[in-house]
Amino acid sequence: MKRITLSVDCTDEIRADKYIAGALEELTRSAAAGILKNGGVKKNGQQIAKNELVKTGDLLEILLPDPVDMTAQPEPIPLDILYEDDQLLVVNKPKGMVVHPAPGNYTGTLVNALLAHCKGSLSGINGVIRPGIVHRIDKDTSGLLIVAKTDAAHRFLAEQIKAHSFKREYEAVVCGMLRDDTGTINAPIGRHPVKRKQMAVTEKNSKEAVTHYQVLRRFAAFTHVRLRLQTGRTHQIRVHMASIGRPVAGDTLYGGKQISGLHGQCLHAKTIGFIHPDGRYMEFDSPLPPYFVNVLDKLARMEHEKI
Repeated sequence: MKRITLSVDCTDEIRADKYIAGALEELTRSAAAGILKNGGVKKNGQQIAKNELVKTGDLLEILLPDPVDMTAQPEPIPLDILYEDDQLLVVNKPKGMVVHPAPGNYTGTLVNALLAHCKGSLSGINGVIRPGIVHRIDKDTSGLLIVAKTDAAHRFLAEQIKAHSFKREYEAVVCGMLRDDTGTINAPIGRHPVKRKQMAVTEKNSKEAVTHYQVLRRFAAFTHVRLRLQTGRTHQIRVHMASIGRPVAGDTLYGGKQISGLHGQCLHAKTIGFIHPDGRYMEFDSPLPPYFVNVLDKLARMEHEKI
Protein backbone atom coordinates (compact mmCIF):
# COMPACT_ATOMS: atom_id res chain seq x y z
CA MET A 1 0.00 0.00 0.00
CA LYS A 2 1.15 3.55 -0.75
CA ARG A 3 -0.25 6.64 0.96
CA ILE A 4 -0.55 9.89 -0.99
CA THR A 5 -1.60 13.29 0.35
CA LEU A 6 -3.27 15.82 -1.95
CA SER A 7 -4.10 19.42 -1.22
CA VAL A 8 -7.20 20.17 -3.30
CA ASP A 9 -6.93 23.09 -5.70
CA CYS A 10 -9.95 23.60 -7.96
CA THR A 11 -12.18 26.39 -9.23
CA ASP A 12 -15.49 24.92 -8.07
CA GLU A 13 -16.57 22.05 -5.87
CA ILE A 14 -16.06 18.72 -7.63
CA ARG A 15 -16.78 15.04 -6.92
CA ALA A 16 -13.95 13.34 -5.07
CA ASP A 17 -13.53 10.52 -7.61
CA LYS A 18 -13.31 12.94 -10.51
CA TYR A 19 -10.78 15.17 -8.75
CA ILE A 20 -8.55 12.29 -7.68
CA ALA A 21 -8.55 10.75 -11.18
CA GLY A 22 -7.59 14.10 -12.65
CA ALA A 23 -4.85 14.71 -10.10
CA LEU A 24 -3.24 11.25 -10.29
CA GLU A 25 -2.34 10.17 -13.82
CA GLU A 26 -2.02 6.51 -12.82
CA LEU A 27 -5.71 6.27 -11.83
CA THR A 28 -8.80 6.12 -14.00
CA ARG A 29 -12.02 7.54 -12.59
CA SER A 30 -13.42 4.03 -12.04
CA ALA A 31 -10.24 3.07 -10.17
CA ALA A 32 -10.53 6.18 -8.00
CA ALA A 33 -14.17 5.35 -7.31
CA GLY A 34 -13.14 1.84 -6.28
CA ILE A 35 -10.61 3.16 -3.77
CA LEU A 36 -13.23 5.51 -2.33
CA LYS A 37 -15.79 2.70 -2.15
CA ASN A 38 -13.33 0.59 -0.16
CA GLY A 39 -12.72 3.38 2.34
CA GLY A 40 -9.32 4.32 1.02
CA VAL A 41 -9.77 8.12 1.03
CA LYS A 42 -10.03 10.58 3.90
CA LYS A 43 -10.93 14.25 3.57
CA ASN A 44 -9.61 16.41 6.38
CA GLY A 45 -9.18 13.26 8.47
CA GLN A 46 -12.66 11.81 7.81
CA GLN A 47 -13.42 8.88 5.48
CA ILE A 48 -15.57 9.92 2.50
CA ALA A 49 -17.70 8.40 -0.28
CA LYS A 50 -17.01 8.68 -4.00
CA ASN A 51 -19.82 11.16 -4.64
CA GLU A 52 -18.78 13.55 -1.89
CA LEU A 53 -17.66 16.98 -3.07
CA VAL A 54 -14.24 18.45 -2.42
CA LYS A 55 -13.12 22.07 -2.67
CA THR A 56 -9.95 24.14 -2.60
CA GLY A 57 -8.16 23.78 0.71
CA ASP A 58 -9.40 20.27 1.51
CA LEU A 59 -6.70 17.77 2.39
CA LEU A 60 -7.10 14.28 0.90
CA GLU A 61 -5.28 11.21 2.18
CA ILE A 62 -5.39 8.41 -0.41
CA LEU A 63 -4.36 4.83 0.25
CA LEU A 64 -3.31 3.32 -3.09
CA PRO A 65 -3.48 -0.50 -3.34
CA ASP A 66 -0.43 -2.40 -4.49
CA PRO A 67 -0.34 -2.79 -8.30
CA VAL A 68 -1.61 -6.07 -9.74
CA ASP A 69 0.26 -7.79 -12.58
CA MET A 70 -2.47 -7.90 -15.24
CA THR A 71 -0.48 -9.98 -17.72
CA ALA A 72 -2.35 -13.20 -18.47
CA GLN A 73 -0.30 -16.31 -17.74
CA PRO A 74 -0.24 -19.60 -19.70
CA GLU A 75 -2.14 -22.49 -18.09
CA PRO A 76 -2.30 -26.08 -19.43
CA ILE A 77 -6.10 -26.20 -19.80
CA PRO A 78 -7.54 -28.57 -22.46
CA LEU A 79 -9.08 -26.87 -25.50
CA ASP A 80 -11.64 -28.13 -28.03
CA ILE A 81 -10.09 -26.81 -31.25
CA LEU A 82 -12.03 -27.26 -34.50
CA TYR A 83 -9.44 -25.65 -36.79
CA GLU A 84 -5.97 -24.16 -36.53
CA ASP A 85 -3.30 -22.76 -38.84
CA ASP A 86 -0.50 -20.21 -38.49
CA GLN A 87 -2.89 -17.23 -38.62
CA LEU A 88 -5.95 -18.21 -36.58
CA LEU A 89 -7.80 -20.93 -34.75
CA VAL A 90 -11.45 -21.76 -34.06
CA VAL A 91 -12.21 -23.01 -30.56
CA ASN A 92 -15.35 -24.42 -28.96
CA LYS A 93 -15.68 -22.75 -25.52
CA PRO A 94 -17.44 -24.71 -22.80
CA LYS A 95 -20.20 -23.21 -20.68
CA GLY A 96 -18.81 -21.71 -17.48
CA MET A 97 -15.42 -20.66 -18.86
CA VAL A 98 -14.55 -16.94 -18.86
CA VAL A 99 -12.99 -15.74 -22.12
CA HIS A 100 -10.29 -13.46 -20.70
CA PRO A 101 -8.96 -12.45 -17.27
CA ALA A 102 -10.91 -9.82 -15.35
CA PRO A 103 -11.37 -8.88 -11.69
CA GLY A 104 -12.39 -12.05 -9.88
CA ASN A 105 -11.29 -14.28 -12.79
CA TYR A 106 -7.55 -13.94 -13.34
CA THR A 107 -6.95 -17.65 -13.96
CA GLY A 108 -8.70 -20.55 -15.66
CA THR A 109 -9.85 -18.46 -18.61
CA LEU A 110 -9.80 -19.25 -22.32
CA VAL A 111 -6.92 -16.79 -22.78
CA ASN A 112 -4.84 -18.59 -20.16
CA ALA A 113 -5.42 -21.84 -22.05
CA LEU A 114 -4.65 -20.24 -25.43
CA LEU A 115 -1.37 -18.78 -24.19
CA ALA A 116 -0.22 -22.26 -23.19
CA HIS A 117 -1.42 -23.89 -26.41
CA CYS A 118 -0.09 -21.22 -28.78
CA LYS A 119 3.06 -20.62 -26.73
CA GLY A 120 2.54 -16.85 -26.81
CA SER A 121 1.85 -16.70 -30.55
CA LEU A 122 -1.31 -14.56 -30.38
CA SER A 123 -2.16 -11.13 -31.75
CA GLY A 124 -1.36 -8.30 -29.36
CA ILE A 125 -3.94 -5.77 -30.55
CA ASN A 126 -6.11 -6.16 -27.43
CA GLY A 127 -3.18 -6.05 -25.00
CA VAL A 128 -1.91 -8.43 -22.34
CA ILE A 129 -5.37 -9.28 -20.96
CA ARG A 130 -7.08 -10.24 -24.23
CA PRO A 131 -4.39 -11.47 -26.64
CA GLY A 132 -5.88 -12.96 -29.80
CA ILE A 133 -9.49 -12.29 -28.81
CA VAL A 134 -11.36 -10.92 -31.85
CA HIS A 135 -14.87 -11.31 -30.37
CA ARG A 136 -16.27 -12.65 -27.10
CA ILE A 137 -19.11 -14.71 -25.70
CA ASP A 138 -20.32 -14.64 -22.11
CA LYS A 139 -19.08 -17.00 -19.40
CA ASP A 140 -22.30 -19.05 -19.37
CA THR A 141 -22.68 -19.06 -23.17
CA SER A 142 -21.07 -22.04 -24.87
CA GLY A 143 -19.81 -22.32 -28.41
CA LEU A 144 -17.53 -21.06 -31.14
CA LEU A 145 -14.94 -18.31 -31.04
CA ILE A 146 -12.32 -17.32 -33.59
CA VAL A 147 -8.89 -16.40 -32.24
CA ALA A 148 -6.24 -14.44 -34.16
CA LYS A 149 -2.58 -15.45 -33.97
CA THR A 150 -1.23 -12.41 -35.81
CA ASP A 151 -2.09 -8.72 -35.75
CA ALA A 152 -2.75 -8.78 -39.49
CA ALA A 153 -5.27 -11.62 -39.13
CA HIS A 154 -6.88 -9.82 -36.18
CA ARG A 155 -7.40 -6.63 -38.20
CA PHE A 156 -8.71 -8.59 -41.20
CA LEU A 157 -11.28 -10.46 -39.11
CA ALA A 158 -12.27 -7.39 -37.08
CA GLU A 159 -13.09 -5.53 -40.30
CA GLN A 160 -15.54 -8.29 -41.25
CA ILE A 161 -17.27 -7.99 -37.89
CA LYS A 162 -17.45 -4.21 -38.33
CA ALA A 163 -18.94 -4.64 -41.81
CA HIS A 164 -21.50 -7.19 -40.49
CA SER A 165 -20.22 -9.82 -42.95
CA PHE A 166 -19.03 -12.18 -40.21
CA LYS A 167 -21.62 -14.96 -39.82
CA ARG A 168 -22.67 -15.75 -36.25
CA GLU A 169 -25.61 -18.00 -35.49
CA TYR A 170 -26.75 -19.11 -32.05
CA GLU A 171 -29.36 -21.44 -30.65
CA ALA A 172 -31.26 -20.72 -27.46
CA VAL A 173 -34.20 -21.78 -25.39
CA VAL A 174 -36.29 -18.75 -24.50
CA CYS A 175 -39.14 -18.33 -22.05
CA GLY A 176 -42.69 -18.25 -23.39
CA MET A 177 -44.10 -18.64 -26.89
CA LEU A 178 -43.00 -16.70 -29.95
CA ARG A 179 -46.05 -16.05 -32.10
CA ASP A 180 -44.24 -15.67 -35.43
CA ASP A 181 -41.99 -18.34 -36.93
CA THR A 182 -39.41 -15.71 -37.90
CA GLY A 183 -38.73 -12.15 -36.90
CA THR A 184 -36.22 -9.35 -36.51
CA ILE A 185 -35.48 -7.25 -33.44
CA ASN A 186 -34.00 -3.89 -34.40
CA ALA A 187 -33.43 -1.94 -31.19
CA PRO A 188 -30.36 0.03 -30.01
CA ILE A 189 -28.44 -1.26 -27.01
CA GLY A 190 -26.50 0.68 -24.39
CA ARG A 191 -25.55 0.51 -20.74
CA HIS A 192 -28.53 0.23 -18.38
CA PRO A 193 -29.07 3.68 -16.80
CA VAL A 194 -29.34 2.27 -13.26
CA LYS A 195 -28.16 -1.37 -13.22
CA ARG A 196 -24.57 -0.93 -14.31
CA LYS A 197 -23.89 -4.64 -14.80
CA GLN A 198 -26.67 -4.83 -17.37
CA MET A 199 -27.23 -3.61 -20.89
CA ALA A 200 -30.61 -2.38 -22.08
CA VAL A 201 -32.60 -1.31 -25.10
CA THR A 202 -32.20 2.45 -24.93
CA GLU A 203 -31.81 5.47 -27.18
CA LYS A 204 -29.26 7.09 -24.86
CA ASN A 205 -25.55 6.38 -25.41
CA SER A 206 -26.44 3.30 -27.45
CA LYS A 207 -25.42 1.56 -30.66
CA GLU A 208 -27.46 -0.02 -33.42
CA ALA A 209 -28.32 -3.66 -32.69
CA VAL A 210 -30.13 -6.13 -34.98
CA THR A 211 -31.01 -9.76 -34.20
CA HIS A 212 -32.89 -12.15 -36.50
CA TYR A 213 -34.67 -15.19 -35.07
CA GLN A 214 -36.31 -18.38 -36.32
CA VAL A 215 -38.44 -20.75 -34.26
CA LEU A 216 -37.16 -24.34 -34.28
CA ARG A 217 -39.61 -25.90 -31.83
CA ARG A 218 -42.32 -24.70 -29.49
CA PHE A 219 -42.94 -26.19 -26.04
CA ALA A 220 -45.70 -25.29 -23.60
CA ALA A 221 -43.78 -22.57 -21.78
CA PHE A 222 -40.52 -22.31 -23.78
CA THR A 223 -39.35 -21.97 -27.38
CA HIS A 224 -36.24 -23.36 -29.06
CA VAL A 225 -34.90 -20.74 -31.47
CA ARG A 226 -32.07 -20.04 -33.90
CA LEU A 227 -30.70 -16.49 -33.76
CA ARG A 228 -28.49 -14.66 -36.24
CA LEU A 229 -26.52 -11.61 -35.19
CA GLN A 230 -26.36 -8.80 -37.72
CA THR A 231 -24.48 -6.69 -35.17
CA GLY A 232 -22.52 -7.79 -32.12
CA ARG A 233 -23.28 -5.77 -29.00
CA THR A 234 -22.60 -6.83 -25.42
CA HIS A 235 -25.34 -9.25 -24.24
CA GLN A 236 -27.19 -8.55 -27.51
CA ILE A 237 -29.28 -11.73 -27.74
CA ARG A 238 -30.02 -11.74 -24.02
CA VAL A 239 -31.12 -8.09 -24.03
CA HIS A 240 -33.12 -8.29 -27.26
CA MET A 241 -35.04 -11.40 -26.26
CA ALA A 242 -35.80 -9.93 -22.83
CA SER A 243 -36.98 -6.72 -24.48
CA ILE A 244 -39.80 -8.60 -26.25
CA GLY A 245 -40.74 -10.52 -23.13
CA ARG A 246 -38.95 -13.72 -24.15
CA PRO A 247 -35.75 -13.80 -22.06
CA VAL A 248 -33.29 -16.66 -22.50
CA ALA A 249 -34.09 -19.55 -20.16
CA GLY A 250 -31.86 -19.53 -17.09
CA ASP A 251 -30.72 -15.94 -17.68
CA THR A 252 -31.64 -14.56 -14.25
CA LEU A 253 -29.82 -11.28 -14.97
CA TYR A 254 -32.47 -10.44 -17.58
CA GLY A 255 -35.49 -12.16 -16.06
CA GLY A 256 -35.22 -15.63 -17.58
CA LYS A 257 -36.95 -18.50 -15.76
CA GLN A 258 -34.73 -21.24 -14.39
CA ILE A 259 -35.01 -24.85 -15.56
CA SER A 260 -33.98 -27.57 -13.12
CA GLY A 261 -30.38 -28.61 -13.76
CA LEU A 262 -29.56 -25.55 -15.90
CA HIS A 263 -26.96 -23.14 -14.54
CA GLY A 264 -26.85 -19.85 -16.40
CA GLN A 265 -28.47 -19.05 -19.74
CA CYS A 266 -29.33 -21.73 -22.32
CA LEU A 267 -27.44 -20.11 -25.20
CA HIS A 268 -24.97 -21.69 -27.62
CA ALA A 269 -22.83 -20.02 -30.31
CA LYS A 270 -23.39 -22.73 -32.92
CA THR A 271 -22.10 -21.47 -36.28
CA ILE A 272 -19.48 -18.98 -37.44
CA GLY A 273 -18.50 -18.11 -41.01
CA PHE A 274 -15.81 -15.73 -42.23
CA ILE A 275 -13.29 -14.98 -44.95
CA HIS A 276 -9.85 -16.31 -44.03
CA PRO A 277 -6.98 -13.83 -44.57
CA ASP A 278 -5.89 -16.02 -47.50
CA GLY A 279 -9.25 -15.39 -49.22
CA ARG A 280 -11.10 -18.67 -48.47
CA TYR A 281 -14.60 -18.63 -47.01
CA MET A 282 -14.68 -20.88 -43.94
CA GLU A 283 -17.67 -21.98 -41.88
CA PHE A 284 -17.78 -24.08 -38.72
CA ASP A 285 -20.59 -25.66 -36.75
CA SER A 286 -20.64 -26.83 -33.16
CA PRO A 287 -23.11 -29.54 -32.09
CA LEU A 288 -25.41 -28.64 -29.21
CA PRO A 289 -23.56 -29.46 -25.97
CA PRO A 290 -24.94 -31.96 -23.43
CA TYR A 291 -26.43 -29.33 -21.11
CA PHE A 292 -28.47 -27.89 -24.00
CA VAL A 293 -29.62 -31.30 -25.22
CA ASN A 294 -30.63 -32.20 -21.66
CA VAL A 295 -32.82 -29.08 -21.47
CA LEU A 296 -34.55 -29.96 -24.76
CA ASP A 297 -35.07 -33.56 -23.61
CA LYS A 298 -36.52 -32.37 -20.31
CA LEU A 299 -38.95 -30.01 -22.05
CA ALA A 300 -39.97 -32.78 -24.49
CA ARG A 301 -40.64 -35.18 -21.60
CA MET A 302 -42.76 -32.56 -19.85
CA GLU A 303 -44.80 -32.19 -23.07
CA HIS A 304 -45.25 -35.94 -23.36
CA GLU A 305 -46.36 -36.30 -19.73
CA LYS A 306 -49.17 -33.81 -20.35
CA ILE A 307 -50.65 -35.85 -23.19
